[in-house]
Amino acid sequence: MKPATAAKKLGILLTAAPDDFQSTPITREELDALRDNPPEWLVDLRRNGPFPRDVVAAKLGVSKSGLARGGQTDPLDADQIGELLADPPAWLVRERETLRDTIAENQRLRER
Repeated sequence: MKPATAAKKLGILLTAAPDDFQSTPITREELDALRDNPPEWLVDLRRNGPFPRDVVAAKLGVSKSGLARGGQTDPLDADQIGELLADPPAWLVRERETLRDTIAENQRLRER
Protein backbone atom coordinates (compact mmCIF):
# COMPACT_ATOMS: atom_id res chain seq x y z
CA MET A 1 0.00 0.00 0.00
CA LYS A 2 1.01 3.58 -0.45
CA PRO A 3 2.82 5.26 2.45
CA ALA A 4 -0.05 7.78 2.77
CA THR A 5 -2.53 4.94 3.28
CA ALA A 6 -0.30 3.27 5.86
CA ALA A 7 0.16 6.56 7.72
CA LYS A 8 -3.60 7.08 7.83
CA LYS A 9 -4.13 3.55 9.16
CA LEU A 10 -1.48 4.19 11.83
CA GLY A 11 -2.98 7.57 12.75
CA ILE A 12 0.16 9.56 12.03
CA LEU A 13 1.04 12.50 9.82
CA LEU A 14 2.95 11.20 6.78
CA THR A 15 5.22 14.25 6.53
CA ALA A 16 6.39 13.70 10.12
CA ALA A 17 7.40 10.07 9.47
CA PRO A 18 10.97 9.13 8.53
CA ASP A 19 11.96 9.49 4.88
CA ASP A 20 12.23 5.75 4.29
CA PHE A 21 8.63 5.27 5.48
CA GLN A 22 7.43 8.12 3.25
CA SER A 23 9.07 6.79 0.11
CA THR A 24 8.61 3.01 0.36
CA PRO A 25 5.39 1.06 -0.25
CA ILE A 26 4.23 -0.83 2.86
CA THR A 27 2.94 -4.40 2.79
CA ARG A 28 0.08 -5.57 4.97
CA GLU A 29 2.55 -7.67 6.98
CA GLU A 30 4.81 -4.65 7.56
CA LEU A 31 1.81 -2.60 8.67
CA ASP A 32 0.77 -5.32 11.10
CA ALA A 33 4.34 -5.46 12.43
CA LEU A 34 4.35 -1.69 12.94
CA ARG A 35 1.08 -1.96 14.86
CA ASP A 36 2.19 -4.93 16.98
CA ASN A 37 5.72 -3.76 17.73
CA PRO A 38 5.98 -0.03 16.92
CA PRO A 39 9.47 1.45 16.55
CA GLU A 40 10.48 4.38 18.71
CA TRP A 41 9.73 6.98 16.01
CA LEU A 42 6.15 5.70 15.72
CA VAL A 43 5.62 5.68 19.48
CA ASP A 44 6.94 9.25 19.64
CA LEU A 45 4.70 10.44 16.79
CA ARG A 46 1.63 8.88 18.36
CA ARG A 47 2.44 10.44 21.73
CA ASN A 48 3.68 13.91 20.76
CA GLY A 49 2.60 14.52 17.18
CA PRO A 50 2.30 16.45 15.00
CA PHE A 51 -1.07 14.85 14.46
CA PRO A 52 -3.25 14.64 11.33
CA ARG A 53 -6.50 16.62 11.27
CA ASP A 54 -8.75 13.72 12.23
CA VAL A 55 -6.67 12.99 15.32
CA VAL A 56 -6.50 16.69 16.27
CA ALA A 57 -10.28 16.96 15.89
CA ALA A 58 -10.85 13.90 18.09
CA LYS A 59 -8.47 15.15 20.79
CA LEU A 60 -10.18 18.56 20.83
CA GLY A 61 -13.69 17.10 20.71
CA VAL A 62 -14.71 18.82 17.48
CA SER A 63 -15.35 17.80 13.88
CA LYS A 64 -12.80 18.22 11.11
CA SER A 65 -15.10 20.88 9.65
CA GLY A 66 -15.08 22.60 13.04
CA LEU A 67 -11.29 22.77 12.90
CA ALA A 68 -11.49 24.47 9.52
CA ARG A 69 -14.13 26.93 10.74
CA GLY A 70 -11.85 27.68 13.69
CA GLY A 71 -8.95 28.42 11.37
CA GLN A 72 -6.90 25.40 12.43
CA THR A 73 -5.55 24.12 9.14
CA ASP A 74 -2.03 23.15 10.22
CA PRO A 75 -1.16 19.95 12.08
CA LEU A 76 -0.87 20.42 15.84
CA ASP A 77 1.37 18.68 18.34
CA ALA A 78 0.47 17.53 21.85
CA ASP A 79 1.66 20.77 23.49
CA GLN A 80 -0.44 22.93 21.17
CA ILE A 81 -3.51 20.77 21.77
CA GLY A 82 -2.90 20.98 25.51
CA GLU A 83 -2.73 24.77 25.33
CA LEU A 84 -6.02 24.92 23.43
CA LEU A 85 -7.70 22.63 25.95
CA ALA A 86 -6.30 24.52 28.94
CA ASP A 87 -7.56 27.89 27.71
CA PRO A 88 -10.17 27.18 25.01
CA PRO A 89 -10.79 30.00 22.55
CA ALA A 90 -14.36 30.94 21.66
CA TRP A 91 -14.34 28.96 18.41
CA LEU A 92 -13.37 25.76 20.26
CA VAL A 93 -16.13 26.16 22.84
CA ARG A 94 -18.65 26.83 20.07
CA GLU A 95 -17.52 23.89 17.91
CA ARG A 96 -17.55 21.46 20.84
CA GLU A 97 -21.11 22.52 21.59
CA THR A 98 -22.05 22.13 17.92
CA LEU A 99 -20.64 18.60 17.84
CA ARG A 100 -22.48 17.66 21.07
CA ASP A 101 -25.74 19.02 19.62
CA THR A 102 -25.22 17.12 16.37
CA ILE A 103 -24.53 13.86 18.19
CA ALA A 104 -27.59 14.35 20.40
CA GLU A 105 -29.79 15.07 17.37
CA ASN A 106 -28.50 12.00 15.53
CA GLN A 107 -29.19 9.88 18.59
CA ARG A 108 -32.70 11.31 18.85
CA LEU A 109 -33.38 10.50 15.21
CA ARG A 110 -32.10 6.94 15.60
CA GLU A 111 -34.42 6.37 18.55
CA ARG A 112 -37.49 7.38 16.53
